[in-house]
Amino acid sequence: MEYRVEELATAAGVRVDTVRFYQSRGLLPKPGRRGRAAIYDAEHLARLRRIRSLVGEGFSLAQIGRVLNEDPHGREGNPILSGLAAQSAVQQTYSRAELAAEVGIPEALVQAVEAAGLGEALEIDGEPRFVEADLEMARAALGILGAGFPLDALLSLSMRHADHVRDVADAAIDLFDDHIRQTEAEDAAITQAFHRLLPQITRLVALHFQRTLVNRALDRLAASEADRKQNLERALAATRSSRLEVEWR
Repeated sequence: MEYRVEELATAAGVRVDTVRFYQSRGLLPKPGRRGRAAIYDAEHLARLRRIRSLVGEGFSLAQIGRVLNEDPHGREGNPILSGLAAQSAVQQTYSRAELAAEVGIPEALVQAVEAAGLGEALEIDGEPRFVEADLEMARAALGILGAGFPLDALLSLSMRHADHVRDVADAAIDLFDDHIRQTEAEDAAITQAFHRLLPQITRLVALHFQRTLVNRALDRLAASEADRKQNLERALAATRSSRLEVEWR
């Protein structure tokens, strides 16, 4: 069966601009052409429905893209999908305006963070929605800005960090695929392993970053002036004596 874009949107229960949005993000294949008209088929409709189903379960567009690339025909029982769904289930979501109000920042600042690629909203019923983790990250960023860091410098540094994090995350997923998915016979065991390992990996990364930051700061002490050195030593001592808490939600 063939569909014009308006017919496809109606059949999937979404708006036309949502269809075009998913297509622009590479989640939905480009349509065929008949003259100047864009023509979609049953495979487009099935994929669009699957995207909407995954969005409704709380997956980000990046996660959906990976799921679709690994499992383009929508096979059921994917253990990684089950694990991600369990992590994303029953999360409260916030609109852009609600997120800004909760944190106490202008909505335009949330948009700037999105544009920089540092925040990725879920697309639910054509509206960007944010989860609790986005709220906590925004609050943490506001605390850093309150310490006197300039916004442009913080955004620039965060963008550099985000680029490296994506590469490392992709490599970590490849490791999981090679050493867990290939060795576990049962889907339930793979899902359980995902549940067990995800918070541990999150904590490991946070602790490693903290340790590296402290050690790099200590390396600079030798070149510091006496007063600055003493103040920095006190701050680092307090950091070392505290326990870093990392909670996965």
